Amino acid sequence: MLLDYATILSYILGFIVFFLIIALIAYILSAIIYSNTAKTNGFQEIAVISWIPIINIYVLFALGSKKTTIEEVKSDALIYTLVYFGLGIVAIIPFIGFLAGIAMVILSAFYFYRLYYRWTGDQAKAILFVVLMYLTGGIFFYVYGLMKMKDRFMAW
Repeated sequence: MLLDYATILSYILGFIVFFLIIALIAYILSAIIYSNTAKTNGFQEIAVISWIPIINIYVLFALGSKKTTIEEVKSDALIYTLVYFGLGIVAIIPFIGFLAGIAMVILSAFYFYRLYYRWTGDQAKAILFVVLMYLTGGIFFYVYGLMKMKDRFMAW
């Protein structure tokens, strides 16, 4: 045998560890970006939530909200967070789950658009940045987010 089972298992475990490390780095970077952006733009109350795994999507929805007062922003973000998690649960169901998965991608893409729009103040740039984010597998978000996280929003 060219490759025995122990070698194959070690390759598989190596890939798993590698991807877990990449996922941890991505989580930490997104938490830093969400937290600093929230603090810079007056959302100190919800900045801490960006460090809680899975629930930190709430901060993305809050940063992308079109509402003006903090109470309205929190309410809006909570509604979309619950919708997002509901779609995630429905995504487990065969056939219907595919549509729920597409809806989750569209919802998150819209809120990334809103975040980029608030950072740049330009709709065309925001659309381009969302496309670049998906084409680069999220790397564009981390690079641009680390550059803009200390800047105040240009648009509301």
